[in-house]
Amino acid sequence: MAIYNDWQNLVENLTEEQSDYFRREYYDKEEALYKVVLGMYPKPLEGRFDQLCDEYDFEPVMFCGFIDGINSSLKTPYEMKKIRINSRLKFELDYEALYYNMLEAKADWLYNLPEWDAILSSEQRRAIVRKRNEEKRAVSTKIDRNAPCPCGSGKKYKKCCGANV
Repeated sequence: MAIYNDWQNLVENLTEEQSDYFRREYYDKEEALYKVVLGMYPKPLEGRFDQLCDEYDFEPVMFCGFIDGINSSLKTPYEMKKIRINSRLKFELDYEALYYNMLEAKADWLYNLPEWDAILSSEQRRAIVRKRNEEKRAVSTKIDRNAPCPCGSGKKYKKCCGANV
């Protein structure tokens, strides 16, 4: 069975108490590994799956979770179900996408790491935050009362569907 399936089963079958403990442990290790990854900039993290697990003190299942989280920020994402213990991995990151994805995940302990200062300028980070905020902004289109009704009747909106509003 693939490690990714083990990761999915683990996450799905946690009790609430186990979930709190697991998250604390995972987030601490994740933060430490992101410090390493960002500190290596521009050199990518690479190695065999099992060696990386040993080097950064991750259980294989948890490391698979890390890869699952960072996968959408890689220049060439991995097919998660094909990752095995002896797979060679190379994390060539799109750093702007990684920062954006950290914002999306509301992972302030990651996007506020001081290691970002050497990778993205404060202006670049502000631009990414602005872009994310613009994409998340709710926009409604208000129909003018004297405009034709969108239902296609040919009547004015105020005399048709807008009469009940």
